[in-house]
Amino acid sequence: MRSTTRWKIIIAHPAWILVAAFGTYFCMYGFRKPYTAATYAGVTFFGINYKMFLIISQTLGYVIAKWLGIKIVSEIKPQERIVAILSLLAFAELMLLLFGIVPRPWNILCLFLNGLPLGLIFGLVIRFVEGRNKTEFLIAGLCASFIVSDGVTKSIGALLLGYGVSENWMPALAGMIFLLPTLIFTSMLAFTPPQTAADITKRSVRNPMDANDRWSFFMKYAPGIIGVTMVYLFATLLRSVRADFAVELWTGLGYNKTPQLFTQSELLVSFGIIIVIGLAVLIRNNYNAFRFSLFISVAGFFIVLLTVLDLNLGLDKFYFMVLVGLGVYIPYVAIHAIVFERLIAITRERANVGFLIYVADSVGYTGYIILLLFRYLAPSTDSVLSIFLNICVYMGIAGVLILIFCLLYFYNKLIANKKRINNLIIQK
Repeated sequence: MRSTTRWKIIIAHPAWILVAAFGTYFCMYGFRKPYTAATYAGVTFFGINYKMFLIISQTLGYVIAKWLGIKIVSEIKPQERIVAILSLLAFAELMLLLFGIVPRPWNILCLFLNGLPLGLIFGLVIRFVEGRNKTEFLIAGLCASFIVSDGVTKSIGALLLGYGVSENWMPALAGMIFLLPTLIFTSMLAFTPPQTAADITKRSVRNPMDANDRWSFFMKYAPGIIGVTMVYLFATLLRSVRADFAVELWTGLGYNKTPQLFTQSELLVSFGIIIVIGLAVLIRNNYNAFRFSLFISVAGFFIVLLTVLDLNLGLDKFYFMVLVGLGVYIPYVAIHAIVFERLIAITRERANVGFLIYVADSVGYTGYIILLLFRYLAPSTDSVLSIFLNICVYMGIAGVLILIFCLLYFYNKLIANKKRINNLIIQK
């Protein structure tokens, strides 16, 4: 009896849930990102760089999954999530094996099919951690997993290439390395308990949503949701260029491609993100935490703008990559961890974070696909670094302006309206 009680206490602890969620999503990147450590130099298809086709193909699968996920992730029942995660990851690894077998350039299709299941994993994992008293801390840790794993999996890919593994087979071998850890962490995730009564009181119950629930919630807060989604689009574009073209950016800054470089920079970024986003856990009032998330998002875009300016004034290039990463990830993770979580807690509508995240993600990744196509179908002599610096400036400014609109809109919609209603009740 005591051992059963002790076990329930262990699996209900935030640390257990954090490790399970972090580890599961960390492992997903082992099936997704290692191939980006290769350059596939000298290979073209229809006159376009072969690696660019690989990135577009996998991202296209990812985008389609995001649009499908609006329905799938918001509707899936708790008991179906683990089986779904394992099945999707197994299919993704199978596609990597085919990527090694199928000759170039036809194996581009394999990466498209690899990205399709992987695009659903984040939403399935986030459904385990939303609506809890420590959700911001948990999602910040979860988001830190894709910051760190992005660098780690590139490092693993680079190491495998260094040991003589071919560029075609490296992604599949990297995925196999993550198979056992995946089973361990998903097993931990399977034991995660549901929301407690205290969680529901503070954050509202998080039930599956049907089509009517989704449409009703979106229309009620459409201007604000669209504004946040646009901010998320900008953050996604900046984050994705920085992640998918890390080798090219580091090279443009004068660094040689070294495996540890990817990991070192991303560890510093993730550490900063956990500290900043984790502060929201200390804010009990949902309104104050919601506004805090929008304010730090503004600060994140300001960091991006100032970092680009400082690079021209002589800022160390390693710290440029760290600081611009921190600035980009602050709004990106704030929307994941705080904005939507506290919005649902404030309104107490029938909704879940998975739905709102996948609305934002679908737009974000669609925008990234368009950016990639525009870059490589339109003639340009600009380097990846030059393009990245330009979009940092334009999207940083636009992000600040839209966030100011969101602050004003939600203040009137959520806070000012509540005060007016309370005043009417008092007068009656």
